Amino acid sequence: MSDHSFTTSLRWAGSTGAGYDVYPREHELGVAGETVRASSAGAFLGDPDRPNPEQLLVAAASSCQLLSFLAVASRARLDVVDYRDEAVGHMPEENRPMWVTRIVLRPHITFTGSPPRAKIERLVEVAHRECFIAASLRSEIVIEPVLVGVGD
Repeated sequence: MSDHSFTTSLRWAGSTGAGYDVYPREHELGVAGETVRASSAGAFLGDPDRPNPEQLLVAAASSCQLLSFLAVASRARLDVVDYRDEAVGHMPEENRPMWVTRIVLRPHITFTGSPPRAKIERLVEVAHRECFIAASLRSEIVIEPVLVGVGD
């Protein structure tokens, strides 16, 4: 028996510097070699005509962490200018019924203004706790962020 891995990529660019109400929610998800333009749901200021995080499991966990982080960062008046993630979900075949037991998110987040590393790490944790998808899953979700443009 073997493990099944499900890999996605995510890309967002913009600015949260103007606050919560105005930053773009649209982002690109890479799934199976295809690029899907996605957004948050309309209820969360996104584009309701685009796929949302609830539609794909591993992409949803990655997308939800992004959207939650942008919200907490913008409320903290931090300027996030780039966010990328290469997420992987693991589903061991020996589990019956099979289920995705672990999702690893590896966000690479770029800031302006050199915010303190400890503050950003705390906000990554807050975003994880506030992520609707993470709260809905029994899968273990691990976040391994790479932070660019932060102070120590």
